[in-house]
Amino acid sequence: MDKNLTKTKTLIGMIHVPALPGTPSNTLSPDQILEVVMNEARIYSECGVNTIILENMHDLPYLKRTCGPEIVSLMSILCFQVKNKYFKDKLVGVQILAGCNKQSLAVAYNSGCDFIRAEGFVFASIADEGFMDADAGELLRYRKQIGADKIKIFTDIKKKHSANLITDDVKIGDFAENAEFCMSDGIIVSGSSTGKESSLEDLDCVRKQCKLPILIGSGITVNNLEKYFDHADAFIVGTYFKKDGNWKNELDVERIKSLVELFEKLCKQQSKK
Repeated sequence: MDKNLTKTKTLIGMIHVPALPGTPSNTLSPDQILEVVMNEARIYSECGVNTIILENMHDLPYLKRTCGPEIVSLMSILCFQVKNKYFKDKLVGVQILAGCNKQSLAVAYNSGCDFIRAEGFVFASIADEGFMDADAGELLRYRKQIGADKIKIFTDIKKKHSANLITDDVKIGDFAENAEFCMSDGIIVSGSSTGKESSLEDLDCVRKQCKLPILIGSGITVNNLEKYFDHADAFIVGTYFKKDGNWKNELDVERIKSLVELFEKLCKQQSKK
């Protein structure tokens, strides 16, 4: 995925936005949250990460399919500032948990961002927040209504932190095929939880049944990137980029640089084939 989100390899850095106003863990003012986010965006940019995604990971416990105007408004400001200061000619995405796909799309459109990460796009699951039904039809109609057709919607399937017993008879390849049929722009495959590796078998099944770009949504490290490199088009990295590999910690510049260096090396090797 390059500037036009085609199928070239892309490394995506995750900004876990500090707990936002009104959420149980919030301790920072909007100005302080902006300062943290801008600092992380600067670090990513200086380390050579050309695509990032902002996510309200610290807003635990999440609401299901809804969030307050204080969340949408501040996420819009954060995305706008990051995009215009450090990533104007690069790619920025947004995800608002849990399953707030319409809100994410509105934030992306109003802040000039490029894509969203959407959960619960097709089929259904039981998440931490309860029953998560599919929203593909509603979400794509909303995208059309607000004129946000240029914003890509990358969709999780068999999502982490969820029980998929309801769709246990639907193989992950069929999941991906249905997401493609419902006009997803890309498929995200993750491990069972944050920081856990994806299954190579799952990735191969998705590739066989789906022509969309494949993004790995969790578990990528400097120790396994080479193993996964040929199995996906993009790699979302959050946990590994943090100090001690803990998603709650600050970014670790050395970890970022080491993975970027390996990623660029693998890209060069592939281009020579």
